[in-house]
Amino acid sequence: MSGEGAPTLRIEKAGDLRVAVVAALWHTTVMDGLLAGARRALDEADVRDPLVLRVPGSFELPVAAARLARANYDAVVALGVVVRGATPHFDYVCHAATDGLTRVAVDTGVPVGFGVLTTDDDAQALDRAGLEGSREDKGHEAAQAALATVVALRDCYA
Repeated sequence: MSGEGAPTLRIEKAGDLRVAVVAALWHTTVMDGLLAGARRALDEADVRDPLVLRVPGSFELPVAAARLARANYDAVVALGVVVRGATPHFDYVCHAATDGLTRVAVDTGVPVGFGVLTTDDDAQALDRAGLEGSREDKGHEAAQAALATVVALRDCYA
């Protein structure tokens, strides 16, 4: 079941981090919730003035994340949603976004918070968007994961 077993993350020493959030424009209501959750997580960690960049869709997230990672951001949070339809488009976009964002993180060494919802329908997306009545807040979780990874790596190599 989705949402089970998530860790409780406490982010400390993150106030000096440069963080960028790249968010798709498709599915406005869901994206507004994801973006609000990410901003709340960054605010809770005292991250000031994160850059927010909007791109057309989830397919465009990797190229934007790559550019931001190479622009000396300490972390990138990628937010998007892909809802299954009647064509293989869902599979192509999901694989491209996942593989592309993974490649950005591994190739650059910059943590990328993965906040791309891949759902069967709109109801599942809304339930994960961090909106009033949602069971989960994946935007918040993605931002926390990126920050926790930066801090862990920094502490490890300090």
